[in-house]
Amino acid sequence: MARRVCFLAVALVVWGIVLVPPVLAQTADDADALNAQVVRLYGEGKYAEAIPLAERALAIREKALGPEHPSVAAALNNLALLYESQGRYAQAEPLYKRALAIYEKALGPQHPDIASSLNNLAALYWAQGRYAQAEPLLKRSLAILETALGPEHPHVATALNNLAELCRAQGRTAEAGPLYKRALAIRERVLGPEHPDVGQSLNNLAGLYWAQGRYAQAEPLYKRSLAILEKVLGPEHPHVATALNNLAFLYRAQGRTAEAGPLYQRSLAIVEKALGPQHPDIATALNNLAWLALAQNDLAGAAESWRRATVILQRRAERGLGDTPAGSSKGEAQRNSWYFEGLVKVTQRLAAEGRGDAQTLGIEMFKTAQWAAGSEAAASLAQMAARSAGGSPALAALVRERQDLVAEWQANDKILIAARGEAPDKRDAQAEKALADRLAAIDTRLAEIDAVLAKDFPDYAALASPNPVSLADVQAVLHADEALVLFLDTDARFKPLPEETFIWVVTKRDSRWVRSDLGTSSLKREVAALRCGLDAAAWAVNGARGCTGLLSVPAGGAPKGTDPLPFDHARAHRLYEGLFGEVEDLIKGKHLLIVPSGALTRLPFQVLVTAAPKSTEDQQIAWLIRDHAVTVLPAVSSLKALRGTAKPSAATKPMVGFGNPLLDGNQKHPRFGAYFKTTAAQARAQTGCADPTGERTASLRGVHRSIEPLSLDRGIADLAHIRMQAPLPETADELCAVARDLNTDFADIRLGANATEHEVKSLSASGALADYRVVHFATHGALAGQLRGSTEPGLILTPPSAPTEEDDGYLSASEIAGLKLDADWVILSACNTAGGDDSGQGAQALSGLARAFFYAQARALLVSHWAVKSQATVKLISGAVGETARDPTVGRSEALRRAMLALIDKGTANEQHPQYWAPFIVVGEGGAAR
Repeated sequence: MARRVCFLAVALVVWGIVLVPPVLAQTADDADALNAQVVRLYGEGKYAEAIPLAERALAIREKALGPEHPSVAAALNNLALLYESQGRYAQAEPLYKRALAIYEKALGPQHPDIASSLNNLAALYWAQGRYAQAEPLLKRSLAILETALGPEHPHVATALNNLAELCRAQGRTAEAGPLYKRALAIRERVLGPEHPDVGQSLNNLAGLYWAQGRYAQAEPLYKRSLAILEKVLGPEHPHVATALNNLAFLYRAQGRTAEAGPLYQRSLAIVEKALGPQHPDIATALNNLAWLALAQNDLAGAAESWRRATVILQRRAERGLGDTPAGSSKGEAQRNSWYFEGLVKVTQRLAAEGRGDAQTLGIEMFKTAQWAAGSEAAASLAQMAARSAGGSPALAALVRERQDLVAEWQANDKILIAARGEAPDKRDAQAEKALADRLAAIDTRLAEIDAVLAKDFPDYAALASPNPVSLADVQAVLHADEALVLFLDTDARFKPLPEETFIWVVTKRDSRWVRSDLGTSSLKREVAALRCGLDAAAWAVNGARGCTGLLSVPAGGAPKGTDPLPFDHARAHRLYEGLFGEVEDLIKGKHLLIVPSGALTRLPFQVLVTAAPKSTEDQQIAWLIRDHAVTVLPAVSSLKALRGTAKPSAATKPMVGFGNPLLDGNQKHPRFGAYFKTTAAQARAQTGCADPTGERTASLRGVHRSIEPLSLDRGIADLAHIRMQAPLPETADELCAVARDLNTDFADIRLGANATEHEVKSLSASGALADYRVVHFATHGALAGQLRGSTEPGLILTPPSAPTEEDDGYLSASEIAGLKLDADWVILSACNTAGGDDSGQGAQALSGLARAFFYAQARALLVSHWAVKSQATVKLISGAVGETARDPTVGRSEALRRAMLALIDKGTANEQHPQYWAPFIVVGEGGAAR
């Protein structure tokens, strides 16, 4: 959606990298030289290279000057800012605090420089959304400046503005208003009515009024702000373009589209001239024009603007220039996914109206939809790719050169933008041209490197840049008995267009693009209702507010004890009709390769019902799994990558397992509330398989419910936070039972104290891990971006007594990618990474983990949507693995289908219910070896 953009930064005032004064100590010259290098590297965006130099400079100053010298505080500030720039907040915070303490002791608590140090720490808290901690720091900073500089000083106005922004970020608009007004009044009196800072204050106050719906009051402020900028900076300055955009956005919100259009067009023209045709701000301006065209029912105009905007985002993503901000797991294209969604929606209407060839447009939109549905965690993939490059000197050299070029491009781009943002009399055309030429040269070299990577290192290219795949490329790798199904759901933001879902079905010889009236909110509701009949945890979490409302169950009507969950067969049939009704002829008899989006990532498609139910008996239901084997892919590109590099496994041993990690958290069951009878001491004593002593019921293991936020320090997990997670004693039963059924040596099952990250890595390093056809993890999984300070998904294992980079109790995706496997199956039976939550982050976790395991040479994952009793789990896993062992021509998904049908048709009464037979899905290569 179009955004209101402030024309001047309203960020907190921070010191940034500073050149500390020379010091009279034996090593002063060394420290100064290091600091100069730090400043240079920071300016070039090479934060990783700058950090060790800043650490050395700090150590030198501490030794030469003592730990409480102001120059040490400056060095602490530098290092903290570098950490913060990489999103390493846990490391930055104590440095900022220590710098503040040094300055307070050396300068006194009321010195103006203390205000800047307070702002540094407040900015860190702000970046993490820790507003309650940032606010008192900002208030104290304001009070210091008012006392030291007087209530009318411009710095006081800036502090007022910062505090107002914080209030506004929390929705406290009534408090923000007076602060904005006072800041504006100070700037007008001290700086004059036409100073650019006055324009900033006018813009900010107008934005507040806009957010409150006070359009009549916002309009004159936006207009005055625009007039100031045009007079001071000239009519073609980038800040003028942003002011025009803000005023146009106000007009569009009021329905004054005829007035908004010329302003948007002028804003776009200015930005294109100032920043070049491929800058992301151009994409933003085009996106705004697309929304305006949509509001005017100009579908062709909206399509043209969104098509141009998406080309910019695609090009930047392909060059690795779509940055992933600190704390985010998504790259630029994923953060702006509605550009792609909007293009698909309006293009579909144009095709339906005969304005363009429907088949051609459907093929084009197949790739566009992949950009829109991109669930991969960009930062995590980058980390995985970087780690994987270490095994090849030639690849590592190319990757390093590419990373350096991208950093240089970003740094030069910032410099060029700043240069073009100067007043006309301060601009240097020759210097700007030199920067633009260098950016073009970098772009050319990046294209050359990418071509080499794609040709000589295809595995790495697929991991680092999982770009969309053409429909023709998909058909080239599909088998005749397969159908790939791609979903893209859209929400209600695209008014006047409705919510809807787009579906592409691709077979070896045919394809079809259709739409469904089921959109984002409808799918969330329908999937949530079906999961109430599948996952006992849904009742524990939602209770009367959730499942009882969705299923129209009377209050207190939740299932009791061992009562079966109320699965709605008719609802499952209606959902099948809504998703597959128009493509039944294409998918008939096919193995389905499904790429889900949104709420569909939480749906095990095998529970859909293909014919109107005539009975409530589960054995009599026309489950989709009776007619179709099902494989889930995290992205369309995964299919091409897997089939392009697949080779038969040479592993000779049946299985290795890791489970029952030693954790100390809450063991309550989600449905029954009782604690497990197994004591912590008994769990810790169990490090191997013994005779079965009875089955323990699965604990609450869903990553979106049981995993508490974890913070990372230098990539090392916080052990206290890991240990507070719920124990999983029943996973020992599960692993041992599967081991018995597969005739696995119990010595290959690592439980409790033996289920460590160190053990996994040691087995990999020795080559032993590649000897196993099945690698089974029964433990907690964490989502991409769920761990504070980390963007990586991963698996929790038994934490060590002290964390190291080798073993911190958290096997991250980048570490998984570095493992050496040769596995037909990787089983993640207790992670619930298949489902995730309503936000769709489960898809990101699944995508990140799946890609990591694929890169490590696993062919397929078997993952669970919810936790079930160990007996059913053992039957499903051993049945599926046993089928492939007996007949290698049977694909993994077909093997799982047979195991599910065995429970439906021959299992106990409980096991015939989909809660028991339907939790698992195959992710990756589900087909038979060809």
